[in-house]
Amino acid sequence: MSSTKRGSSSGKNANAEAKTAKSSEQNDDCERIAAIDKQMVELLDRRARLVQRLESQNELSDGLQDLWKWQLAAEKQTAHIPKDSPLETQVVAEWLRHTASVSYKPLSSKTRIAYLGPQYSYSYLAAIRHFGEAANLVPVATIGAVFQELLRDQSKFGVVPVENSTDGRVVDTLGMFARYPVHICGEVLLPIHHCLLGRCSRNEVTEVHSKPQALSQCRTWLAQHLPDARLVEITSTAAAAKLAAEKQGVAAIASREAGVHHGLHVIDANIEDSANNVTRFVILGGSPAEPTGKDKTSIMFQVPHKPGALADAMLVFRKSRLNLTWIESFPIEGSRAEYLFFIELEGHQERPAIRQALKHLEKQALRLEVLGSYPKDQSLG
Repeated sequence: MSSTKRGSSSGKNANAEAKTAKSSEQNDDCERIAAIDKQMVELLDRRARLVQRLESQNELSDGLQDLWKWQLAAEKQTAHIPKDSPLETQVVAEWLRHTASVSYKPLSSKTRIAYLGPQYSYSYLAAIRHFGEAANLVPVATIGAVFQELLRDQSKFGVVPVENSTDGRVVDTLGMFARYPVHICGEVLLPIHHCLLGRCSRNEVTEVHSKPQALSQCRTWLAQHLPDARLVEITSTAAAAKLAAEKQGVAAIASREAGVHHGLHVIDANIEDSANNVTRFVILGGSPAEPTGKDKTSIMFQVPHKPGALADAMLVFRKSRLNLTWIESFPIEGSRAEYLFFIELEGHQERPAIRQALKHLEKQALRLEVLGSYPKDQSLG
């Protein structure tokens, strides 16, 4: 009997010692993590000081003017992620972009970046994905206002949506390109995951507010789960979230981030009808992008209104063996049956084949504008 008690006591002591050792190991790991965090802050401080020194030596033109180039350089460091690392390349790339923006924060007042607001709209999320959260982001009310910010030299960059995988082209953006000489220097592919946000349960929702595109992208889900709710169109998803925070029984379709900002809870997540719902944004302004080897070029042109004119224009690209990735037509304001054509093709405009194709197209076109060449966003594969 006493032998059994001694065995039981010994087992308890062993378990206690194991727990103590595990607790000690966990404490050691926490201390190591804290030490690494301290080193990261020290390194970030050193990085920011080097940026300031380059600025003082006039090595950085216009402060944040070339920020995206520095971000691309930073992103290349993802090549050093160990093969067995738990880190995801895209997440590290976004972290490096944010690190670059934090380093530039003391200089960011020199460079405004206009986007279709308000804060926590999808345009805002695209802007911070490209420029980092520390960039000087300025919300404006309309897509046209983003273009005006650049034309008046009030902002150095702009962020606007150009295409959605569900709803297609963004008409307001194409209309602005047709009117104003603004160029593209980058793009962002943003997966769109809509949430139903509110301060009530789903069966208490009487109205659902959001922008028309968001309501359209969730129409099947809404018909199945909220058939009696009144659908109300509003200027932006973020504005809908703000309203849902103020009115009982009102829910918003918006991003999870907008819900967090306005203190809403997620009634239902990922309610978009298409699991692959993606909006493409373009970055306006800045200096021309240099070739990276993985680029695309956007052009806009008009051909004579006669049979075969568009087909002849398309032959230019075929003969040069160029791959077109996007084609859109847009009616010319004030005319009948006259169209502008927006085309994107793989490759940078400095490539000989593209230069040659553009020369041939210029001879056929009534109007031809190269909107820009820029690195493709490859974050979605």
